[in-house]
Amino acid sequence: MAVRDIRVIGDPVLRTPCEPVSQIDDAVSALIQDLLDTVDQEGRAGLAANQIGVSLRAFSYNIEDEVGYVINPKLIDLSEQVQDGDEGCLSVPGLWFPTKRSDYARVVGVNLDWEEVMVEGTGLMARCLQHEVDHLDGHLYLDRLDRATRKKAMAAVREL
Repeated sequence: MAVRDIRVIGDPVLRTPCEPVSQIDDAVSALIQDLLDTVDQEGRAGLAANQIGVSLRAFSYNIEDEVGYVINPKLIDLSEQVQDGDEGCLSVPGLWFPTKRSDYARVVGVNLDWEEVMVEGTGLMARCLQHEVDHLDGHLYLDRLDRATRKKAMAAVREL
């Protein structure tokens, strides 16, 4: 299919909660292929549908040579153990800020055959799963920053 352009901060689609996919049709299949093609680029870990302008609950991931997707993902399990590391976002290009996330995460959803899928992981995979579900809920990682860091981040965003 196609590598799609990434929507950046300021685009209202990034702040709008995405609608669940209600049926699998040619348009949803094409969306999934575009998500996979677009995430399969150097330096990309995950991509939510709204980042390419489609307000449906689906995302793709590309972590340690594992590439996949989830339709209608629900975050069902998070560890109490926290990781604190720099996080970035294709929709906030070039900026990285320390962001606390659970060290383990698990999502469930469906694939193109409407079969249940589960994706889980620690470290970068956990960060990716939480980050992409946040996108689908209309949130950016900047929303999770502590007050002082968020102030610096928003000043940096204004300079973009």
